[in-house]
Amino acid sequence: MSTPQLASFKVPSIENEPMKTYAPGSVERRALEQAIAQMEQELPFEVPCIVNGKPVKTGNLAKQPIPSDHARHLCSYHEADVATVASAIEGALEAKARWESMPWSDRAAIFLKAADLVSGKYRYRLMAATILGQGKNAWQAEIDAAAELTDFLRFGVKFVEELYSQQPSKNSAGAWNRVEYRALEGFVLAVSPFNFTAIGGNLSGAPALVGNTIVWKPSPAATYSNYIIHQIFTEAGLPAGVIQFVPGPPAEVVAQAISHPSFAALHFTGSTFVFKKLWKDIASNLDIYKGYPRIVGETGGKNFHVIHQSAEIGNAVLQTIRGAYEYQGQKCSALSRVYVSSSVWNGGFKDLLLAQVAKIKVGAPQSFDNFMGPVIGRPAYDKIMGYIQKAKEAGGEILAGGTGDDSKGYFIQPTVIETKDPKMITMVEEIFGPVITVYVFEDKDFESTLDLIDSTTDYALTGAIFASDRHALLTATNRLRNAAGNVYYNEKCTGAVVGQQPFGGARASGTNDKAGSISIFYRFVSARSIKENFVGLEDFQYPSNLI
Repeated sequence: MSTPQLASFKVPSIENEPMKTYAPGSVERRALEQAIAQMEQELPFEVPCIVNGKPVKTGNLAKQPIPSDHARHLCSYHEADVATVASAIEGALEAKARWESMPWSDRAAIFLKAADLVSGKYRYRLMAATILGQGKNAWQAEIDAAAELTDFLRFGVKFVEELYSQQPSKNSAGAWNRVEYRALEGFVLAVSPFNFTAIGGNLSGAPALVGNTIVWKPSPAATYSNYIIHQIFTEAGLPAGVIQFVPGPPAEVVAQAISHPSFAALHFTGSTFVFKKLWKDIASNLDIYKGYPRIVGETGGKNFHVIHQSAEIGNAVLQTIRGAYEYQGQKCSALSRVYVSSSVWNGGFKDLLLAQVAKIKVGAPQSFDNFMGPVIGRPAYDKIMGYIQKAKEAGGEILAGGTGDDSKGYFIQPTVIETKDPKMITMVEEIFGPVITVYVFEDKDFESTLDLIDSTTDYALTGAIFASDRHALLTATNRLRNAAGNVYYNEKCTGAVVGQQPFGGARASGTNDKAGSISIFYRFVSARSIKENFVGLEDFQYPSNLI
């Protein structure tokens, strides 16, 4: 249907979503407690695939366990089979022409409404699903499922408006130059992780904002929260088929999608190993594709804090605790390796660190006094405990924690390991759990330690430099220029905010396309230049041809 363009609309002013504190006695704490209690009464839920706007129940059921109480499960979900995935792909391709041709202001309105639904009507239900299903405490659920998801949607609209406004600055006489930003030719496959509810909404929503249609495979361990997001998109007015929701066995669903000739892009967050494999598989399929697929990925990290002798000890310790142990270290950006100047370590850092770590309460995330909850599941628990054992065998000294309890939930105590070997396994390999390894260096070896930080791992996601000495800070940031895509000065290495710190790293950490900024949207459009001529030629010959 042709729609007249009768005005040039401007989106509303966009600000970051204010975060609620959930202090004792607050309105928001009572509302969240009620949402959690209601969800616990209603569970387990049944989650279908959603294809072309309709629920699809394949009968192949899998469960999303509650990691703090693994005898129970939050939901059972129908795994997409071959026929369901095929239908999802074909439906996405059929929906694309109408979706891409919808006026930008109407696409924007859908996602602005979705943002309001997240921040209002569904805030506490989405948080409850994140707390129970993914093991986040109230604050971590707030900054993720409420604030960051809302920000992704609202700022996404703002960034696309800015993208569309980028036009040629020059026009020759008698001509008008324009650029349009087409959606990619084909469909986008979004593969989202368990650790951030907001990432599920962004991996599917960002490409859709610029006119793409999406086949979305959520993480098995985040199925229910991601299903709620899909329901929110639908309530906001997203047309059927634009985002197809296909939970299921990751390897099978993804392999089928990337084997389709109309596969146009991968939007991925997950492990480095899986991302590298997918890149190779996509490369091997190049001859069947219509074009060269875009590959966008954010993967692992082995993130660092370096503490200079001039650092303020109290701040460095507290930032280290939050960077390492928030959400049990299950953030791509979480702190894992700490390099501390010897005068700082012996001058109070060690004692204060251990005293503060001893205060951390670990338990069910729906209990507000617990700072840490469970790790996501059995494989994670076994992997993390295995790394602690390997560190012991390699000569590491366990200064705190080092133990776990999987009898009811998958709980691991916050762990501090000290090593004399800067290349010990827990300084090199990603653990994705509540474990930091500390290497103490002599004050005089600060600059050589920077080279050590830069060369120890394959990753380059986040890092933080703690120093009051400005020269030391500048020396570190220059020597570590390629060691992190997000670097922080006197601040923990986690917590990037949409619209403020674009997020992403390079090396083995991903393609550094900077989620939370305009940059990510360039990856999901294919620009077309248009030149319109107003004055016709009178002769084909050039003046230089004349005699």
